[in-house]
Amino acid sequence: MKAAILYEPNTPLKIEDVEIDDPQANEIMIKLEAVGVCHTDLSFMKGEMPIPTPIVVGHEGCGIVEKVGPGVTSVQPGDKVVSMVAFSCGICRYCAEGRPTLCLEYLNVMMMAELPFFAGKRVHKGDQYMNQLFGLGSFAEYCVVHERAVVKIQNDAPSDVVCLLGCGVTTGIGAATNTAKVRPGESVVVYGVGGVGLSAVMGAKLAGAGNIIAVARSQNKLDMAKELGADHVINPREVDDPVARVKELTGGMGADVAIEAAGVASVIEQSFASIHNGGRCIVAGMAPMTATTSFAPFEFLLGKTIKGTVQGDIVSSIDVPRLVDMYMAGKLPIDKLITKSFSLDQVNEAFEAMENKEVLRSVIKI
Repeated sequence: MKAAILYEPNTPLKIEDVEIDDPQANEIMIKLEAVGVCHTDLSFMKGEMPIPTPIVVGHEGCGIVEKVGPGVTSVQPGDKVVSMVAFSCGICRYCAEGRPTLCLEYLNVMMMAELPFFAGKRVHKGDQYMNQLFGLGSFAEYCVVHERAVVKIQNDAPSDVVCLLGCGVTTGIGAATNTAKVRPGESVVVYGVGGVGLSAVMGAKLAGAGNIIAVARSQNKLDMAKELGADHVINPREVDDPVARVKELTGGMGADVAIEAAGVASVIEQSFASIHNGGRCIVAGMAPMTATTSFAPFEFLLGKTIKGTVQGDIVSSIDVPRLVDMYMAGKLPIDKLITKSFSLDQVNEAFEAMENKEVLRSVIKI
């Protein structure tokens, strides 16, 4: 099979022929149909987050179950599934508390880039085994993953749209509905309206926000934010102080909720500055691991809170099928996020288009 492999940070991905082992206990093999091109991949590819190499990247995968290993009970061959960036073991304290995106095993999977529970790797080129980003490695024709790393969805859902629910869309929607718990009538400002931020706009609209503000430097992203439900847009290139503009648009007080989806330390500080006393700031963007921010401690005595989110604090087995159903019913236009599709051989072009801000989101069709 073909797969996109990163041999070292800041180098192009190489499309190579590799072999894949059959699934072992509690594992499944997926014939991939489409994979979202997510900025999270790029953060690892650029070395902003540590990653073992060589590695098959990609994590927003959707496809058909080809084979199942011993003990698999949740899916069977022929089922359509979406792979989840945040693995949940189902047995640790966080999973038991109903907070599966904080699963203790997830950090191991992310940092080790192999299958959960230290089960190793399944992709290799001769004797050289390849790591799998998030235990997935979806920029490939096939992948072998743990059964708990996927969610079964309806088979007629278009793979090249619903693959985005594997990370970016669920992160943005969940940041608004689950983490921030936006209430009807509240004001929400979203900083950075790429795939995650635009999804946060949709999530705020779903939650009944009364005033949605989008902040970004790209006019085409701001235009889409308006189309998806933003009431006001702010381009920092055109205003001296976006924070002051947010306060002006919220009656001088500041927003009830700010969602940071840019992955930039200084933007996190702007987001926090944009909420009123007692407001909530949610950090959904992935800033480089070495980045730091600073806040005046006194502001916390004014009731302000800042909180991170992992994949929108979703419960994937419940939330993802619901979101697929909403999309299929015409109630959640996530297809509008997709600007362009690429083939697997064009994966480097897809990331170049992302960096050049030529696309909102793009998809690799396998």
